[in-house]
Amino acid sequence: MSFVKRFERNTVGRDFAVGDIHGHFTALQNRLAQIGFNRDVDRLFSVGDLVDRGPESDNALEWIDLPWFHAVRGNHEDMAIRWPSGNMDSAHYAANGGGWNVSNPRYLQLAFSGAFDALPIAMEVETEAGLVGIVHADCPFPTWRDFTVSIDDSNLSNKMRKAIFEAALWSRERIQDEDRSGVAGIRALIVGHTPLKNPAVLGNVHYIDTGGWFRDGYFTLIDLSTLETIPPIPGKLDWAA
Repeated sequence: MSFVKRFERNTVGRDFAVGDIHGHFTALQNRLAQIGFNRDVDRLFSVGDLVDRGPESDNALEWIDLPWFHAVRGNHEDMAIRWPSGNMDSAHYAANGGGWNVSNPRYLQLAFSGAFDALPIAMEVETEAGLVGIVHADCPFPTWRDFTVSIDDSNLSNKMRKAIFEAALWSRERIQDEDRSGVAGIRALIVGHTPLKNPAVLGNVHYIDTGGWFRDGYFTLIDLSTLETIPPIPGKLDWAA
């Protein structure tokens, strides 16, 4: 299994990425309708965190089977993967939005665990203007190639791979430091994980989780060809919480 999924350029439609969904698929569908998303030719890429916190987390299995929808693994998928094995405290999981899965029957817990375990850690999409990378939280290497080669290296120790996965799914170091150094080897890196009041860019790293799962939040979409966001970036890094 490769932990990196690659997509050729879309020559017939548009490619968009969306921030963390967190069980709000109806709201996402409404957002897609607003931009005239065409399921026959357009593609939607997700930065992960499909589940927890929202009322429609159970719909995630249907969404990841849609031919036009593609997601990377987020830290909330990581928790759902680990939950059936008993490697997590139920109170901690529920406090992070996992109550829906704690109450699921065993067969469904295993179904979600298996489906999410099959999701890639990273995706890369060819566009007219160059390669765009997608990962949930961050690329923990200075270059995209170092990252993608490392996570698929069969000789990599389990300890090192776990550390890389942890950073890719959980890290907020870059945005907390407002590090503008970027990631070499790709045109842009699209991430979520950290909720912001507005989409933001640090170097070539685009943060698009604007809390579509908050009461006063909204889903940001980014066109992978133009790197224009819907709504536009106001040019200010602003935390949601």
